[in-house]
Amino acid sequence: MALEPTTTTTTTTSSSNGFVAVPDALADLTDAAALPIFNVEQVQLQFPIYDDFVAGQVANNVIILALSSGRILRIDLNKPDEIQDIHLPKKPSESGVIRKMFLDPTASHLIIATSLGENYYLHSQSDTPRPLAKLRGVAIEAIAWSPALPTSSTREILIGAADGNVYEGYIEHSNEFYRKEDKYVKLVYKVPDGGGGGPVTGLWVDTLPGGRLMHWVGKGEQPVVYELGKGGQGGGGGASGLVVSPDVVEQTANPTRFSREEEVPERAFAWLSSQGVFHGRLLVDGSPADLGNRVFGEGKLLSRAQLTNPNGVDGGRKQVSTDHVEAVALTQWHVICLVGRRVVVANRLTGNIVYDQIVLEQGQRAVGLSVDIQKNTFWLFTPQEILEIVPKDEDRDIWKIMLQFEDFEAALQHAHTPVQRDAVAIASGDYLVGKGQYSEAAGVYGKSSKPFEEVALTFIDNDQPDALRKYLLTKLSTYKRSFVMQRVMIAAWLVEVFMAKLNSLDDTIITGAELSETLNPTQTREQLEVVRAEFQDFVTKHKQDLDRKTVYDIISSHGREEELLYYANVVNDYNYVLSYWVQRERWPEALKVLKRQTDAEVFYRYSSVLMTHAATELVDILMRQSNLRPRNLIPALLEYDRNFKGPLSQNQAIRYLQYVVNQLGSTDAAVHNTLVSIYASHSSEDESQLMSYLASQGDEPNFDQDFALRLCIQNHRVLSCAHIYTSMGQYVQAVDLALSHDKIELASIIADRPMSNPTLRKKLWLAVAKKVISQSNGIKAAIEFLKRCNDLLKIEDLIPFFPDFVVIDDFKEEICNALEEYSRSIDALRKEMDESSLTAANIKVDIAALDRRYAIVEPGEKCYVCGLPLLARQFFVFPCQHAFHSDCLGRRVLEQSGAAKGRRIREIQGLISKGLVTGERRERVVRELDGLVADACILCSDYAIRRINEPFVAPGEDLEEWAL
Repeated sequence: MALEPTTTTTTTTSSSNGFVAVPDALADLTDAAALPIFNVEQVQLQFPIYDDFVAGQVANNVIILALSSGRILRIDLNKPDEIQDIHLPKKPSESGVIRKMFLDPTASHLIIATSLGENYYLHSQSDTPRPLAKLRGVAIEAIAWSPALPTSSTREILIGAADGNVYEGYIEHSNEFYRKEDKYVKLVYKVPDGGGGGPVTGLWVDTLPGGRLMHWVGKGEQPVVYELGKGGQGGGGGASGLVVSPDVVEQTANPTRFSREEEVPERAFAWLSSQGVFHGRLLVDGSPADLGNRVFGEGKLLSRAQLTNPNGVDGGRKQVSTDHVEAVALTQWHVICLVGRRVVVANRLTGNIVYDQIVLEQGQRAVGLSVDIQKNTFWLFTPQEILEIVPKDEDRDIWKIMLQFEDFEAALQHAHTPVQRDAVAIASGDYLVGKGQYSEAAGVYGKSSKPFEEVALTFIDNDQPDALRKYLLTKLSTYKRSFVMQRVMIAAWLVEVFMAKLNSLDDTIITGAELSETLNPTQTREQLEVVRAEFQDFVTKHKQDLDRKTVYDIISSHGREEELLYYANVVNDYNYVLSYWVQRERWPEALKVLKRQTDAEVFYRYSSVLMTHAATELVDILMRQSNLRPRNLIPALLEYDRNFKGPLSQNQAIRYLQYVVNQLGSTDAAVHNTLVSIYASHSSEDESQLMSYLASQGDEPNFDQDFALRLCIQNHRVLSCAHIYTSMGQYVQAVDLALSHDKIELASIIADRPMSNPTLRKKLWLAVAKKVISQSNGIKAAIEFLKRCNDLLKIEDLIPFFPDFVVIDDFKEEICNALEEYSRSIDALRKEMDESSLTAANIKVDIAALDRRYAIVEPGEKCYVCGLPLLARQFFVFPCQHAFHSDCLGRRVLEQSGAAKGRRIREIQGLISKGLVTGERRERVVRELDGLVADACILCSDYAIRRINEPFVAPGEDLEEWAL
């Protein structure tokens, strides 16, 4: 008996029982100046219809019209000019007039019921209705379609009959003639004997999560029954029916419908009876055993009197209307009723009538009221016309109603304009304040337009600093950037509020007292951290709104050091933070702040004091900064060096300068001069580090050599002075300096440097020799030392430096060696002279042979340029045997020679052709021309090499001649 998937089913049966309505005291909130929420518009048909309408249905933008002649018209509203005309298999006289039609929400399945009990099925892809044999004789009054909305078949559906029974059926479209459309039909609910039930006038099936349920909910087979009391207002009679609200359509540019498999928000039902319209929410969540009772228990009744006679009193007398509610439909928020010739619309929440209009002519009756549950459209059919009931912003007053119900969340959800949302916020805030919920009210007030001073005084008068803080934070977030004054003032006030709160918490912790009855000291500490974190977030987010001087004054007046420094760091006021720590001589904290800086001026400003007290750590930080100008740090480095007493290896000024020179590649003379000054002025006599630096600078040092030389002389740095003299090319001064300090070895090294100037080198070695001889105890030792430069100095150069009392025997060996060397030199020179004389004689013979050189030219030989006989005119023959006419050779040489040579050739040719030179001068000019033209063969000399880029096939030649 259960449906798949599990469903909830609500049924209604016609009865004469009455029901007493509960009066609704809500005031009418409709704005009289606003346009009507509903409007009834006549639909203009684009084709003539000669028969009356007897039934009509609308679903998924498709209208189905049944005519008294038995015809069925299917109209797709997306293509209104394409009409499908369908005829029943039998004439109305045989099957009866169409009584009712049932169209599923997808407009795929249509079931047609006639007055004689014949039932037909028509699929949207067919134009032939098929009889439902298993339902023959069943007077169908209501159908509940499957929630899955299938299109190829109906799947399981519930069918309500006029006798009160409910059937389950399954209908599937088929094109086979002998195949039955209705797969099965079975009875699922039968009116109990003696139950006195009437026809089933409405069915609805919905999907529930979790269980299998019918409405029809209970432990047994019997459904939960809700009956109206007897003797109700207006007596019995009248129509009956069950309707549900259409699918909720999202209000977007491209509306999308909620799937029925998903939870449909606020699906409502309405039951039309003789007593009026009973309506409520169609619940799907909750305990299955109690669900049916809740559906009926939470429902409301719109009495027949409310709907048929909204005015109620005429001339002091209560009016009783004889009209009945003939049909009912549900929108999202309203109940549409057809009352006689009128369309009456009531609000579901308040019961107030929002629309009451006569739409039918006198004597005209309605055929039916249909709802397109998917497209959320509403249609009224008469025998001659189609009317559409169009809602316009039907939820525009819902926010007011929710406001009266004090459902502020729902009111805010349905408020569409800023003014409406503001009204909801103010009302919500007032309500929360009345309940003593100040913190919640603060967040709501902050987004409203309620006067600022009124809200602030409310919190101040009620001693609610936390609520005031929350309100100010919320209000600050609502002001635009252009409201500079308001933002600055509120932000400053918030700083004061935060400081007062933090001090209050600190005092509570220090005194050990409890902040309140609900917070112990441990919780107070936790709250302190929460408020401190909130302040830090506030400062970080709104630092642009805070006036720096004002904030410093406020925080300082409260003695909040941690918050003061945090704010200064957030606004990048590192001068303030550094100055704060330096004044207190808290060097680690100062360095910690400095690590995060990128402003070079901060480093320049505090480098002197930090180099004095934390040199190593400061240099570590300086070496990580690439945007500094090292020369601006020189005063701090020199001040540090003046007071430094340790070894050079621990000198942090040298460490930084070496980094600048070696790693950063600085060429700034001030940096290099400072490094030389520190090296030279150090108390240590070791010059190794200074010498290493000087050697690394090479021949083009970056330091000032005159400055460095003065420093080295002043501090008696002999090695360094000698090195600087040498790098400046002042070898004489370098040697003299070394000898003056008895550094013979150093002088010898310097004397050997000017290898390209033997004269200077000899002069230097003579100075060294003189010093060596004057200090030597023995002649032999002096001579052995001077053998290092025996390529420059001879024994005769050294003799003047020896004392007069030295005897020649001491030089006997050296003098003999020198004489032998001279003898060998004389022999070598004589041999070179003989070889030069022989070479000169051979050259003279070759020159004489040149005058007799010749070349043989054959009679038929041709010019290598023009191809004509060579002997036809003046020509040149080269040793390589290439021959050219003189004019051909001249043209080629002009083409390939440089600009200067070509200009000279043309100049000489002009002189000769114009006869401007004669006699011997002409002969000289002709010889010069021949020399220029016949300088080299144009085919196998440099001329040929310069033609490497010329194409092999010249322009204008026939390419076919080169084809292979």
